[in-house]
Amino acid sequence: MKPWVIILIVLAILVGILVVLYFVGKRMQKKQDEQQEQIEASKQQVTLLIIDKKRLPVKQSGLPQQVIDQVPKIMRRQKMPIVKVKYGPQVMNMIADDKIFDIIPVKKEVKATVAGIYITDVKALHGKLDPIPEKKKKSFRQRLLRRQAKAQAELKELEKQDSKSKKRK
Repeated sequence: MKPWVIILIVLAILVGILVVLYFVGKRMQKKQDEQQEQIEASKQQVTLLIIDKKRLPVKQSGLPQQVIDQVPKIMRRQKMPIVKVKYGPQVMNMIADDKIFDIIPVKKEVKATVAGIYITDVKALHGKLDPIPEKKKKSFRQRLLRRQAKAQAELKELEKQDSKSKKRK
């Protein structure tokens, strides 16, 4: 077989894969838009007392069995942002949006926008919410400088101990 025939076959396969991915992505986007519309239609403002928040697999989350059964099999092993809240007299577990999970305060009362068992937004009821600062990735040079500073500090400490032991003798 000539090399250009192999290249054409590989290109045809790649084009086929790209076309399939395009249509699958389009279908998934439609589903996501429909789900977002449902969330927007059913959301309401409630006052919640946040007891605890964790990232847990769905099976360990304490959510109702009906909810666990509806989660796709692929998502069952992934950890989800679960928030334990007190809503009125009852304590229940809810799923938080990934975007807001980090700013949800623990052991505080918040006014939350909820759609079913899904928390989409939180606002402070008393005071302000403390935003979590974004963690910036340190450059290679900054990490080297930090290591150098630690090594120098350890060296100075060792020199002090050595000079103290020489003075005692």
